[in-house]
Amino acid sequence: MDAESPNAGELSLPQAFLLLATNDADGGAEITQPVLQAGVAGAILAELDLLGAIELQGKHVRVTGGPVPDGVQHHLELIRHKSRPHTAHRWVSILESRAEVHRIYEELAEQGVVRHVGEKRLGLFRITRYPEQDHAPKAALLKDIEAGLGSGTADARTTALIGLLHVTGLLEKLFADADHHRARDIANSHWPSHAVAEEIRMIALAEAEAAT
Repeated sequence: MDAESPNAGELSLPQAFLLLATNDADGGAEITQPVLQAGVAGAILAELDLLGAIELQGKHVRVTGGPVPDGVQHHLELIRHKSRPHTAHRWVSILESRAEVHRIYEELAEQGVVRHVGEKRLGLFRITRYPEQDHAPKAALLKDIEAGLGSGTADARTTALIGLLHVTGLLEKLFADADHHRARDIANSHWPSHAVAEEIRMIALAEAEAAT
């Protein structure tokens, strides 16, 4: 995939995915935390792929490019300096974390897209939520996705986002009447989305085993 950097003022894929996964009013996630974390990890890989910094060579993710924005520099260096290559699925499991989700939420808060709201529950546990503050970025994302699903043409960033939203179950929540056959085709051909789907499958298996 050709290198494609975000335009000025455009959200990165991790930021865009997380924003779309967040309820506008209460600032809570629309999907479970494990799935959210897997989706964010996949979005990080997708961003690096779009920037031309990494690619899938056979079964393994390898570094191919140079400098990237600060927001994904740490992740690129992590991939670059691993002693042996890993599969895309393995990288999703390495990159997923609650701390990473929090970091990206704080980036969105700094940009004025969401608000940082802390709540105390039972006086002991503090829960941070990020309700929407500026609807314009999310509205623009939804418009691009709707156009991409409807016309069959979309830029690389929108296509990657569609794939990630589909495998995490968010696309059905956002566009119940959309052509999900097209979204499925996109996800199957987009290696970061495919890796996220595999991680979500493993999460479901682990949860089912724990419940028995």
